[in-house]
Parts: sequence; structure tokens; C-alpha cells
Amino acid sequence: MADAKKLSSLDASFLYLETPEMPMHVGSMAIFRLPEGYKGNFFEEFKAMIASRLHIAPILKARLEKAPLDIDHPSWVEDDQFDIDRHIFRASLPEPRDRATLERIVGWMHAKLLNRARPLWEFYVFEGMKDNEVGLYSKMHHACIDGGAGAALTSMIYDITPVPREVDPPAARKVAQEPRDIAANLIDSYQQLWTQPFDAKAAPKSLELPRTGKSDLGSILFDNAMFQIETAVKFAASVPTVLKSLSDVVGKISDPKSRDSLVSMASPPTILNKTISSERSFAGVSISLSRAKALAKASGGKLNDVVLALSSGVVRRYLLSQGGLPNKSLTAAVPISLREEGNADANNQVFGMICSIATNVDDPKTRLETIIAQSTKSKEMSHPLRALMPQVSNLSMLGAPIVTQILALLYSRSNLSDVLPPAANITVSNVPGPRQTLYAAGAELLHIFPVSISTHGIALNITVQSYRDQLDFGFIAGANIIPHVQVLCDMLPAEFDALEAAYAPPPSEIKGAAE
Repeated sequence: MADAKKLSSLDASFLYLETPEMPMHVGSMAIFRLPEGYKGNFFEEFKAMIASRLHIAPILKARLEKAPLDIDHPSWVEDDQFDIDRHIFRASLPEPRDRATLERIVGWMHAKLLNRARPLWEFYVFEGMKDNEVGLYSKMHHACIDGGAGAALTSMIYDITPVPREVDPPAARKVAQEPRDIAANLIDSYQQLWTQPFDAKAAPKSLELPRTGKSDLGSILFDNAMFQIETAVKFAASVPTVLKSLSDVVGKISDPKSRDSLVSMASPPTILNKTISSERSFAGVSISLSRAKALAKASGGKLNDVVLALSSGVVRRYLLSQGGLPNKSLTAAVPISLREEGNADANNQVFGMICSIATNVDDPKTRLETIIAQSTKSKEMSHPLRALMPQVSNLSMLGAPIVTQILALLYSRSNLSDVLPPAANITVSNVPGPRQTLYAAGAELLHIFPVSISTHGIALNITVQSYRDQLDFGFIAGANIIPHVQVLCDMLPAEFDALEAAYAPPPSEIKGAAE
């Protein structure tokens, strides 16, 4: 990453919204098994392997460079003082050195902020676990990555055979870029305000003028004038697209049926929708992917619908046990990837929808069928907004970093999420992963449990990663809201069995088929 690359508004927002109580990094807790009779040093071999592949993912050596006076989004620049020993650590796991102990430590570590003076990622290797297992806790700031980009990084870390593949060495290093002076930085931020990235495919090529690359006042003024002309043409070309998307949104909302759907999807307050502390509770559990897909087929829905139904059933059971289940259905914030197939850019290309999860329905089968219908409505409602996301995700506003960070801190300190209606009750995300067995430094990957983000007002996050023939669920919550999130994990297998039983053929049909 030789040249500075400015963060998009979406990527930068994860930096601005971060507070000590609400870290904005994502991660995973991976479980490996070492080969029988292994006598090597897994930590050193793993670190050496990652060091030899860093050039495959340049974001791993990129640090933040702030705009002058924080008036605009920061940029990614290559860290000339990068030291891998500040990013990959050998961690200690106390007795009894099992997964439950690892989960408690991961929850504790996930609450700690990353150091913004360095590239925003860390790996912790836990050796000496039972059954010849090794744990790997990784975290990376959401400003760098979303679920789709995380899956792309998987190909950098893992191999499909126990023997690590040979990776071509990095190309000759470019000469380090001279740091830009403050005047050029300020002008660049000012120009960014006027060159918002609307769809400008219709803009004449003749107006895509070369830049002088100089920072003297005359060149800056000339470049700025050319930017104004070019921007006016680009904005004019984008207006029809933006207006059509806005028109579609207004049309959806003004339709009576759509309005009723919006009202029905409003989120009721629950004990899960409060201000969170700076501590986290984490746990993971796995179920069969093939069985979940069979359920999706039997119900006429998709795998995402089954994940929502399982999450709904678990949360319903938990709230019933706490005496706090509302009569109205809870809602889930569901991230939707906008990433095109084959796109491995290390940035955020995601959109979200709010979906009712039918927690007010007792019967598991009816609950799943209700969720299928509700998720279809939610997708229809969100479709026009999705068309707007590429236009608005890069919008800049001078001073946004300072203003947004102040507002985020005030919101965190004021406990407003204790009194305001929740935007959603929980977050549920499903990230597709590889079906084949993966290895790292010769160790077989057994599980990869996601470790995601809890926020004020939405304390519980359930993120699912598919791997081989399993769905690995990662539950994380503010520890002041759910002190031991393991209780939800313990409920998941029973909820899965109940949903399968609801779609099982009656005993009479099974007996008739046997005869």
C-alpha cells in the first residue's frame, strides 16, 4: 500500500462510533487440532507463515493517518515501522485449558480497544489445550473489513492441505511516498466535499483532467477550479439515478400495506436493549449445516431464515426464563452484503435490514414460516435503499470525524439507549464459509466461531459462520446485560431439535413407508 487511500464514510463511521464501552472490531475464535505426535513450535511456525504472506493482504500493514485537524476522513498508509511481534502474540490459557475457559478469555479480550497507532489487527495463539487442540483468537477493526472481506482473508491465512502452499514473495518495495504537507491535505479534504462519488458514468471523459501533483498555491487553485467543473457535470449525471431511488423509497413508505409492515416491525423494548458496559460475555456452539439446509428446503425458505428462526427460538426461551418476553415480536438487524462475487477488497460493502423474528409465536413451525414471510417483506422494503448505498457510502462532510465522535461519546455517557426505543432487539448475521477442510501451519481447522460487535441498545449479537458441514454460532453480549451468554448456547441444540421435529413426518407415515 504505497499510496494513501482515504476511508469511505461507511468504513470511517466504525472509527467515529467507537467508545471504550463499544469497541468496533470483529474477530473469530478458531479451534485447531495439531497432528498426532507433533513436536514443533506451532506459534513460531504460524507467525512465520503469516509474515511470509502479509503482502497478499496489504491492509494488514496499513495504519491510519488522520486528516489535519480531523476535518475529514483519515487515510490508510503503509506502516514503515511495522513489527509483526506487535500483532501476533503467544497467549496463556489457565487450567483446565478447555474451550469454556478460552471463551471466557476471548470475551474479556474482545472488550479491549485496538491501538490506533498501529495496523488495526491482532492474533493470539493459545497452545496446550485438551485433545491436542490450539485456540486462535483474532480481531480486526471493522473499519478495515466486513464479513465478505474476512472470508477473502481466509484464503491468505489457511491452506487446503496440511503442507502450507508456496507463496510468491512480494514485489520489489516501492520508494516510500513523501508525506503530503498540511496545505495539500486541507485542500484535498475540501475537494473531497465537492467530488462526492455519485455514479458518474455519463460524465464526459474529457473532463477527467490530470492533476498537477504540486502543492503550490497556483496549482492548487487551478486543480480546485477543474474539480468544481467536473463535479457539476458528475452530479448532474447522477441526479436521475438518485431521484429514482428516493422515489422508490417514498413509494414504498406511502403504500398502506408497506406502512402497516413498518409499524408491525417496530421493535419493542426488552431487557436486552440497554446501555452496555465495557465487558463482554462470549460463547460458541455448532450445529449440522446439512440438517439446517434440509430444514430450509422443507419450509420453502432459505438458510438465513432457519438461522433467524433458531436465533428467535433461543432468545424467546431466554426472555421467558427471565420473565421479560414482550407480547409483540422482537426484531433483528440483519446485515446484507453488497459485495459482488469475486470482490476481495478489504473494506465494508454491507447494508442492513430490520426483520421481525416472530418471538410472539409459540409453535416452531409457524414461527419459521412467519419469519420467511416477514424477511421477504423486509427485503422488498430495503431494496430501493440498497440502490442508494453505493452513492451515499462515500459522502464526506468537513468536520464529520469530530462531530460524530463527540455525539457517539455523548450518547454512550448519557445512557440514552435505556430510554429510547431500540432500532432492533438483536443482531443476527450469517457469513458463508468454505466447505473443504482448511489447515494453518499444518494444524487442522476444526471450528471458526465469529466474535462480533455488541452496541448500546442492542446488547446481543449472534453471528454464524459456515465451515465444512457445520454452522458455528458465536454469541456475544454486554456482560452487564447477559453475564453468561453460554446459557443461550446451551438452548440452541434443543431449539434445533424442536424445529426439526416440527417438520418431521407423522409416525403413521413413517410406519407406512417401512411396510
